[in-house]
Amino acid sequence: MSRHIQTSLLDPTPRAPDGFRSLAIATQRGSTTLFASARDVRDDWCPERVPYAYGLHGTPTTLELAERIALLENANHCFITPGGQAALALVYFAFCASGDHVLVPESAYGPNKDLAHDLLARLGISVQTYDPMLGADIAALIRPNTRLIWCESPGSATMEVQDVPAIAAVAHEHGVVLALDNTYGSGVFFDAFAHGVDVSIQALTKYVGGHSDLLLGSVSTRSAAHYEALGQARSLLGMAVSPDDCSLALRGLQTLWVRLEHLQKSTLHIAQWLKTRPEVERVLHPALPDCPGHELWKRDFTGSSSVFSVVFATQMAGDLLLDFIDRLALFKIGFSWGGVTSLVAPHFNIDRDVRPYGDRLVRFNIGLEHVDDLIADLEQAFNANKKTKGEAQ
Repeated sequence: MSRHIQTSLLDPTPRAPDGFRSLAIATQRGSTTLFASARDVRDDWCPERVPYAYGLHGTPTTLELAERIALLENANHCFITPGGQAALALVYFAFCASGDHVLVPESAYGPNKDLAHDLLARLGISVQTYDPMLGADIAALIRPNTRLIWCESPGSATMEVQDVPAIAAVAHEHGVVLALDNTYGSGVFFDAFAHGVDVSIQALTKYVGGHSDLLLGSVSTRSAAHYEALGQARSLLGMAVSPDDCSLALRGLQTLWVRLEHLQKSTLHIAQWLKTRPEVERVLHPALPDCPGHELWKRDFTGSSSVFSVVFATQMAGDLLLDFIDRLALFKIGFSWGGVTSLVAPHFNIDRDVRPYGDRLVRFNIGLEHVDDLIADLEQAFNANKKTKGEAQ
């Protein structure tokens, strides 16, 4: 049948020659996916049942990333979400209902606790924070309606390392799902499932993305039942992700191990240098002996990554510390971490009942700049602070 060129240009049938092979994984976009026949039409989120029903459920690019994150984490299943916060929300909505009780470590990522105490509270889900160093003693906090326990190890900003296996044993004894924010370990330095975790989430925005130019999250599990619960919730919430962002994450995976190896060495070098400074009271880095949970880190982790915090001495508190941060040139001021650029951000008066640090806590992320240049930048900021303080006196 002869067709008008206007119609022919809309034909999605490929016209390029077959046989193209490349080292790059293809980026495949699409909202509408096509069925072979009317009898095949079925809207189902599960790729094992219907490989491609609708773009919301994934294209080959998004499913490829999910498969590779599952491989990285030694999981059986993985879902990609629009960001780390979306990954956290997906776990809540998959496993919690009105009247349920959840335990979240006091050291968890702030927006996790904000979600719990705001939206989830309005939906009738009760969230209680706990000291991240409780370990097996968390058993005293479990109620008949406890459905979910969160761990985040090391903790956000205050860097406590949790006894995840002990908490997992208690959770499983009571039939409670244990979820872990494994962004710090990135599936490389901490094997979540080998330590008893049921569901592992990551902000792929951080180390997997690696270049501060995408927002993605992941939720991984080994359990078929948890896979069904997560898949149903993700579909109903409409958590679509961009294949273009997934292609960047797939590229980031290729250099993940090399970047983490370099970042680990540079970060530990700078953390140890900061410990020698009179302006510093304490460095919160899991590989350092005075970090809460250091012995657990030695037992359970195979390495450390690029983020740590510093508790500055009293004479550096408040405005003087903010001035110090402003004088840094290579360290950019901003949230997030895991990229190629070094970052710094004050974490003053964060919500902590245990181990509060007031207006003296600053979090650093070490990037790929030369370590000598980063130390020189810190040193000039310290020296400028001394000069300003001397002039003020």
